[in-house]
Amino acid sequence: MAKVGIGDVAKAAGVSEATVSRVINNRGVVAPETRRVVEDAMRAVGYSRVSLGNLVLLLTPGLEDPFFAKLADRMSAALGLQGYRAVIASAPVGGTQELDYVSAMADAGVLATVFISASNTLADVDPAAYRLLAQRRIPFICIDGPVAGTNAPTLSTNDLLAAELAVDHLWNLGHRRLGLIAGPIGNRPSDLRVQGFLATVEARGGSRDDAVVIRHEYSIEGGTSATGKLLEAGVTGIVAASDEMALGAIRAVRRAGLEVPRDVSVVGYDDAFPLEFLDPPLTTVRQPMERLAQAVVPVLTRLVQGRPVDTSELLFDPELIVRGSTAPPPP
Repeated sequence: MAKVGIGDVAKAAGVSEATVSRVINNRGVVAPETRRVVEDAMRAVGYSRVSLGNLVLLLTPGLEDPFFAKLADRMSAALGLQGYRAVIASAPVGGTQELDYVSAMADAGVLATVFISASNTLADVDPAAYRLLAQRRIPFICIDGPVAGTNAPTLSTNDLLAAELAVDHLWNLGHRRLGLIAGPIGNRPSDLRVQGFLATVEARGGSRDDAVVIRHEYSIEGGTSATGKLLEAGVTGIVAASDEMALGAIRAVRRAGLEVPRDVSVVGYDDAFPLEFLDPPLTTVRQPMERLAQAVVPVLTRLVQGRPVDTSELLFDPELIVRGSTAPPPP
């Protein structure tokens, strides 16, 4: 038997899905007669009213990534302290799973959704999930990039500054031939880091010819493959778009018979796991994970209460953490 959802209740009651959602969640103003009609329709169609309380859906692109896993965990903890209950779901960016999760949780009466660097980071984002939430009047927040055509609040790391911090560190050490291992084209954080990397090299007096950008997947293997090309191009300082990419870069440097940081310096990005215990300890740009997690709570609370929120993108500054994987270039 097909699962009965909010859409079936709305059709039977002759009201909008948003009205049904308000009745289920006891949120917003609903006339007593309308509430009675909706509740009668729920019984008539056999809708199972799951008691979810203040449930919030956290959508991430992959819990195997240490940063996303930790950020989702921190958000869940911060929300829990304020009486919300978080359910964490992992779905590939741009896939149909994301819409499936949003649709299922909307039918179950979820209170709000947070997209953690999910399809909202894509240049060609499929608007279906966001359109569904808007139709149901379920508020949502975007992390790491806004969605065009929506009024959703957006909280992001300042990726332009992140690239600037990494380049400045290597430049001040004396490196002039720099490489960036970036994520795929069309991924907003990746595109911003490329923009910041190139702009900072030029601002310091460098040439675009001395700033080499290689795009690859966010993985150790991606970092290894990209670094081979950067070494062929003669770079002495490498900026990686994730710590996993940086680990791949170190592996590639060693396979080439070189050493980090004696021959090549490497800077990572995220600082999501204990990098100080690596050999050498990894210099990285730390994302403001705790501040992002804490900032979601008051924004979400205002949204679910129907109070106004600032929908301009709120940027959080990252921090350079200097360890042992960077040094002056060889003479």
